[in-house]
Amino acid sequence: MDLEQFVALHTPEGSAALDAAARVAGGDPLTAAAALRSAGVPAGLAAAALTQAELRRRAAGKFGPAAHGMFFTRAGLEQATRGVVARRRAERLRAAGVATLADLGCGLGADALAAARAGIRVYGVEADPLTAAMAAANAEAAGLADLFTVECGDATAFDVSRVDGVFCDPARRKAGTGRRIFDPNAYSPPWDFVTDLAERVPHTAVKVAPGLDHALIPAGAEAEWVSVDGDLVEAALWCGALAEVPRRATLLREKGGPVTGVAARAGQLTGGGDAEAPVGRPRRFLYDPDAAVVRAHLVAELAGDLDATLADPSIAYLYGDEARPTPFARCLEITDVLPFSLKRLRALLRERRVGRVEILKRGSALEPEKLRRDLKLAGEAAASLVLTRVAGAPTVLICRPLPA
Repeated sequence: MDLEQFVALHTPEGSAALDAAARVAGGDPLTAAAALRSAGVPAGLAAAALTQAELRRRAAGKFGPAAHGMFFTRAGLEQATRGVVARRRAERLRAAGVATLADLGCGLGADALAAARAGIRVYGVEADPLTAAMAAANAEAAGLADLFTVECGDATAFDVSRVDGVFCDPARRKAGTGRRIFDPNAYSPPWDFVTDLAERVPHTAVKVAPGLDHALIPAGAEAEWVSVDGDLVEAALWCGALAEVPRRATLLREKGGPVTGVAARAGQLTGGGDAEAPVGRPRRFLYDPDAAVVRAHLVAELAGDLDATLADPSIAYLYGDEARPTPFARCLEITDVLPFSLKRLRALLRERRVGRVEILKRGSALEPEKLRRDLKLAGEAAASLVLTRVAGAPTVLICRPLPA
């Protein structure tokens, strides 16, 4: 879609095309396009309307019912913050006293809309004209145009003295190609500008990729990794007055906010990120930590909560004598610990009539699907196989999962 097609969707004919597209979207695209053309919708407008209808359908997982009235680009939707994450970020900014916020590189407005709903006045800046126009339209559709306004321009030129908080989500894909950018100084805006914001604005938050190198974390900043329903979705840097702890792992549910439970601390695990967990032998229960815990370097803190140990200092599986409830790790009961041998493993599973296996791995070069084929499983029983290392030696653990 280009800007001209987007403008056309805002005409009465465009609105009718969007309504018609919503009724036929989700099926065969050629049939849907033919249906719109037979209804008299011009080909270009029909294509734009069908694209929006499909993107809105896909966006419902991130934005809920609000997606029905929003506008999206494919790249923008892929990179947009999930609703539950954006809401939590907005609440944290508001609780810190942020009343006016610059969203530098606001994209389609996911974070800005959440902040506006929290009562924060947001000034969005977006370099791409089409994306900026869509963000403004999304603010209008949400009834938040008085709290979230968008200007198309260079984020580095925005006068941050106008606001008491800044949120920045630097573009990590090359414009026009969508290819990932791995050099932080090639981000838009560049990394040195982003990190300098913390020196200029008392409340600065930055969305970053979950694979962020810890060496890039500015001194004094809090680095947080966030998972939603077990999927690691993003990392964020909280700078200046927003920084509370060196490292944080936050677990959220798509519906209903933070995870709770024993040792959950409202779904958050915090620490210094530099502690080391004790190492020992495998024990009766294996804990597979959430990816947010692993990426935040908080495995040692979780080990302390669970009275657990590692079996290899470089592999983030924890082992304990008790199955302690925790939202931060999945727990499995270990029935067998074997030095890895395909022949021996196959014979054992055949003897136990195991026909279905879940395969987990850390620290193993084996390909799970190839191993599954090589095992030649047959039977009605099920098991979990964990491919790992124990004291440096390739090992397979045969396990059974415990109830969550």
